[in-house]
Amino acid sequence: MISADDYARLDGAIRDVEDQTAGEIVVVVAGQASEYRSIPLLWALLGALLTPWPLIWFTAMGPTRIFLVQLAVALGLSILLSWPKRRHALVPGSIKRTRAHEAAAREFLSRGLTRTRERTGVLIYVALAEHHAEILADTGIADRVEPRVWQDIIAGLTAEIREGRLVDGLVAAIGQAGAILAQHAPPRFDDADELPNKVIVL
Repeated sequence: MISADDYARLDGAIRDVEDQTAGEIVVVVAGQASEYRSIPLLWALLGALLTPWPLIWFTAMGPTRIFLVQLAVALGLSILLSWPKRRHALVPGSIKRTRAHEAAAREFLSRGLTRTRERTGVLIYVALAEHHAEILADTGIADRVEPRVWQDIIAGLTAEIREGRLVDGLVAAIGQAGAILAQHAPPRFDDADELPNKVIVL
């Protein structure tokens, strides 16, 4: 997903922008935000529930045989739909966005972005399977920046990702987020690097 050279490029971009600000930037790239393991089961159960009706209307099968057919349909569908690409294709977009946002919020907390000295941590999160990207900022910076500013950065990042330029898009997003942090959280004389300057790939 990201080569060794790309890791170095991204890490360098984070380090360069953090030299200009007291804020902290963390970049997380996830192959997928969720595995959606319950989705094949839900579709399999739905298929099994619908199966008896045509059998009742158009055949003379007894209840026992219909029940066995239901079991076979449920098992077959659950296996068929559990392949990752098929599973993702069945998930509604709203659920994908919700799961991706929840995953971003978990990463924001687990990566220590709420524990920086001036609450100026910023997370850039990308979930590739969901085609989702977002920026989460802690209160020390979020209260000073209009949401539209972050949305503009995300729009540029997602456009680059659609063109197959994930790393270029991330480097640009890091630079833009760093410029905002430099404006609202300039470096202090006693500034310390509180979080690792590296991209995290899940």
